[in-house]
Amino acid sequence: MNNIRGFLPSRIAQFLVNLHVQRRSFFFSRHGQSEYNRLAKIGGDSDLTEHGEAYATALGEWVTNHVMHDADGTPVPARLWTSSLLRTRRTARHIPHPTITYTTAGGASAEWVQMRPKAFRNLDEIYAGLCDGMTYAEIAENFPDEARARKGDKFQYRYPRGESYTDLIARLEPLAHELERLREPIVIVAHQAILRVLYAYFMGFPREQCIAVSIPLNTVIRITPTASGCEEERILVLQHPAGEQLDPASH
Repeated sequence: MNNIRGFLPSRIAQFLVNLHVQRRSFFFSRHGQSEYNRLAKIGGDSDLTEHGEAYATALGEWVTNHVMHDADGTPVPARLWTSSLLRTRRTARHIPHPTITYTTAGGASAEWVQMRPKAFRNLDEIYAGLCDGMTYAEIAENFPDEARARKGDKFQYRYPRGESYTDLIARLEPLAHELERLREPIVIVAHQAILRVLYAYFMGFPREQCIAVSIPLNTVIRITPTASGCEEERILVLQHPAGEQLDPASH
């Protein structure tokens, strides 16, 4: 760390000191279907639909069985992050957070509150500014120039008085460094654009490709860093209802 000067060298140094080789997994999940999802609107702070609530219940059971315990049923320390928005907090509320006793790497006994909820504004969905709460058809009607600009360059496009994907990358950088530091498995319940950026980061995609990453509803994406990259597994936690499009709107 001697003679580290300047913004970029300082960020590189901070990144490097957070790295470790202990194996653990990240579990990414979007919130359950929201009222705005059903109405094809973007943004907002709407509550869950009945199907979204069903996913929240199923997610709590799945996390209990597959994240909070190891293969032989022993409780293991694990973490839970959500955004500050209602739909993610409601989705995560069925995940239990009991206090457990575990053995540290040094052989000592310690207490841990499982899945203690932590909400971060950095994990809030991309802000659509003047377009927040609209459908894409309404945006095209009211802001035709904005609709064309977004179609031309979705990655760098910034909503009027809102954000772009490049803005998301900047505000997610501190959390990405924190994820590199953590040694426990962590469940992140967030939003499509947010999880696209985090997924692209860990999978080593060029940042411009994050806009095309598929982050479907009702699905947990497990990412496990290894020496040669990241392993990925997608688990459908709750079947989609027949004949219903859960998520017609997409950032």
